[in-house]
Parts: sequence; structure tokens; C-alpha cells
Amino acid sequence: MEFLCKFASRIISHMKFGILGSGSWATAIAKILTDNGNTINWWVRSGDSIAYMQKRRHNPRYLSGAYFNLSQLLLNDQLEEVVAKSDVLVVAIPSAFVEEVISRLPKAAWEGKKIVSAVKGILPGSNQLLHEYMAGLFDFPVSSYFTLLGPCHAEEVASEKLSYLTFSGKDEAETAAIAACFKTEYINTVVNTDIIGVQYAAVLKNIYALGAGIAHGLEYGDNFQSVYIAACANEMAGFLKTISSSDCKENFVQQNYTASVYLGDLLVTCYSLYSRNRTFGNMLGKGYSVKAATLELNMVAEGYNASKCIHKTNESCVKADIPIASVVYEMLWEHLPVAEGFKKIEGYLF
Repeated sequence: MEFLCKFASRIISHMKFGILGSGSWATAIAKILTDNGNTINWWVRSGDSIAYMQKRRHNPRYLSGAYFNLSQLLLNDQLEEVVAKSDVLVVAIPSAFVEEVISRLPKAAWEGKKIVSAVKGILPGSNQLLHEYMAGLFDFPVSSYFTLLGPCHAEEVASEKLSYLTFSGKDEAETAAIAACFKTEYINTVVNTDIIGVQYAAVLKNIYALGAGIAHGLEYGDNFQSVYIAACANEMAGFLKTISSSDCKENFVQQNYTASVYLGDLLVTCYSLYSRNRTFGNMLGKGYSVKAATLELNMVAEGYNASKCIHKTNESCVKADIPIASVVYEMLWEHLPVAEGFKKIEGYLF
């Protein structure tokens, strides 16, 4: 394995990285890659943002404290050019907008590319994970698909606080080689082969974190929150185990669901003040409507769409026992009053 990792690393080291997206997570990933000596192609939708970054050396809207060496940034608002000039493309676009961006280009544009998904949700239009969407639309091979997940808040990356990233892919050696390109003094990397499981865990933890925020807004205390999160961890593990034995997903590998990419990411998303899902839920608990909370937050809370996507997936395919996630869905999409919803959740926490 060590020989294979070194061989794969030599190949990856000659590849050019591209980043699609310019939000906080995309900006954090750009910082990690450039701090590790990589020059990157970076697709930024707004030409005005590009002009600002070229003048001021930081993103005008996200992680403004993260400054870049401009010689390492090849900024471009033309998606097709960034894709064409890159070998490894990191997709760091909120899940609600991924389909609109990815579908702009023809199948030929993606041939021979490697995709590293930093998407933390199911694509709401197709109700698919990114690799499933790309396989269906472009016949994109799962062997060229990797995931990049936490626990890792963009704000802590910007301040260079020690964080851990988990990379998943079918080929462990190639996955390790890609992960090595992200390893810095403040980023450690972990590798596994559970492509499907880590993506669903990322989806579920956002739903549970949104619920944790609602509980905080309703003034439930830390004692309740600890029981709630423990129950969420158990429910999430049950969902992942159920989907692993179902016929609707292939090549699913059961893992240690107490590992950082599963339990660790759930904990930090539920507890951290950086968590937009927790913040969004807190607003709902305090009486904001979904629309008002969305306008106030001015950022996408992935758990909102995720709750509907998981509900659809579970009803049509998995059939797992996920009562907490189901109540969060009811509060967000079926107008169940949040206080009434948490009275229902209390009954599941024995």
C-alpha cells in the first residue's frame, strides 16, 4: 500500500486542481490547497468578485480574513475554461445549485476528469447524491469520484485551527494521494472507502443540527441537547446500516459510525456557533418563519432541503426508522409548530 500511495502521489502531484464555487467552504478549500503549494483554477461566478480578489487578495463576501498569494490563483468566471484547464475538480457549490451549474457543460467536458465532491447535501432536483447525478447524466465513472468532508468549519480553517478532513474513494491509494495535496500544518487527513455512507452522514447531520438549533431557540437546556444528539447519532447509524443492506444502493460499505466523519461531524454541526444549520434552526425556535430565517441568515442552510430529500429517499427506498429526522421534516415542510414537534421528539428520547 505504501508503494501504491507513493506512485499515485507522483501522478496526482502533476495534476492541476480546479475549484467550482466561491462561498465560505470553497474559499477555505482554496486556502488549504494554496497553503500546500498548489496553484489552482478557481471558478467564481461574479466578475466583480474576481476583480475585488485580484485587487485585495481576499474574497469580498466570505472568510475575508483569508488572504491569498495571487500568483497561485487563476480566477475565472467561465466555467468551461476552468473545467478544461483542470485535472481534479473540487465541487464546493451548495447542493441546491449544483445541478444548474454541472448541467451547463456537455458530457465530453467531464471526460478524463477527477471529481472531488465537497457538497454537503442531496441534489434537490433529482434527489440524488452528486456521483449518482453525474453517472446518470454523463456516465461519469465512480472510480474517478471522491468526497471531501469534515468535521471542518470553514471559519476555523481560515484561522488555521487544527482540523481533520476525511477523503473517500473507491481506490484507497489514489484517495490517499489526493488527500496528501490537502495536508498542511493545520489540516490532517483521513481516508476511507465509504463514498455513499459519508455523503448520507453529511446530509443527516445537517438535519439533526437544524433540530438542535430549534431546541436551543425553544430554550431547551444542555441536558436535553445531549440526550437529543445521542439519539440522533443512534438514528443516523441505523439509517446508514439499513441503507447498506438495501437493494437501492450498491457497493455500500459499513463503517465505524463513531468515527470523525460520522459522529464527529454530527457533534460539531449541532454544537458549534459557526454552524449555519444550528443558527437557522435557532431562528425557527425563536419564532422566525422559514422565509424570514433564510433572508436573515443570507446563506444556504443545507439541512432545510436535506430534510425533504431524506424523507423522499427513506419513503421510496430505505425504509429506515428515523423518527427525529421525520419530525424535523414535518416542522420545516408540513407546518408542524416547532413546540409541538419537539414534544413529539421528547417521546423518542428514552
